[in-house]
Amino acid sequence: MTTYKQILLAFDFSDETDFLIKRASEMAFLNNAKISLVHILDNIPMPDMSYGTIIALNDETDSALLEQQKNKCNEIGKFLNVPETQRWLIWGNPKDEICALATQENIDLIIVGSHARHGLALLLGSTANGVLHHAPCDVLAVRLATK
Repeated sequence: MTTYKQILLAFDFSDETDFLIKRASEMAFLNNAKISLVHILDNIPMPDMSYGTIIALNDETDSALLEQQKNKCNEIGKFLNVPETQRWLIWGNPKDEICALATQENIDLIIVGSHARHGLALLLGSTANGVLHHAPCDVLAVRLATK
């Protein structure tokens, strides 16, 4: 069995995020691994930013929604004892940004939530499916409850 040393937890802020955090914490404990966090901002408007798509979690912005996302990410980071330098908010396509960050940070394992997909949603794909097929490392797709 492979021992993982660098785990990237890619999460949204759905109702199942707590379950995903628990799984990532367990994997990190079992492997004595470090966790990094990423949340991809693909559903809120991007303000005019001259410094790129990576959002600093310690800078203030004029966007209340962005501040809310940053606060949630920091709460998860504090709960998991993840250093601020290993927490990211990035604008873009989730699959592309997660895979690029995994390469950049020499990640051994990406943990991402996965909902059961049927019909058109299955054909169109999901973030978990995209990451699974394009990641530079192993991917753990954690089955999340369906509603």
